[in-house]
Amino acid sequence: MKFSSTRLPGVWVIDLEPRTDERGLFARTYCDEEFAAHGLNTRWPQANTSFTKRRGMIRGMHFQAEPHPEIKVVRCTAGAIQDVVVDVRSSSSTFGKWEAFELTAENRRSLYIPAGFAHGFQCLVDSCEVAYLMSDYYVAGLAGGVRWNDPAIGIEWPVAHSAVSARDAELPLLGELS
Repeated sequence: MKFSSTRLPGVWVIDLEPRTDERGLFARTYCDEEFAAHGLNTRWPQANTSFTKRRGMIRGMHFQAEPHPEIKVVRCTAGAIQDVVVDVRSSSSTFGKWEAFELTAENRRSLYIPAGFAHGFQCLVDSCEVAYLMSDYYVAGLAGGVRWNDPAIGIEWPVAHSAVSARDAELPLLGELS
């Protein structure tokens, strides 16, 4: 695996290093030793998947608060998404900054998202599936987020006429987080 740092401290892009032959390819998507060598989390008690039907749909921007914040490794296993992370750590020099990454079934790229970042994505094609490794169990009372279209953040979503869930439409603005 090849680990590449991003403009947001702690966020990593992980590219596979496939071995190919006449059958296709083989590649590691996770290795404790390689993650630990980069100072990354190696405990993943929960794995999730989401399936989104239509191009343009947005899921997010979600995070889980203390005392059980979630670290995530996200990978698109079908289709293509624009994956977005926003730094929601109020003491961070990059608070409110965002960065986007294209994750596709074809590029097999993963994104490591540390605690303190909101995460979401927009489907670039119909029928997208996303797999997640989670560092902690889901705790409903700690689930939080920021609005996908908060003007203070200014995320540039690639597909116009976006659709979001009722829950995501009601998430607070960045300035309303406590």
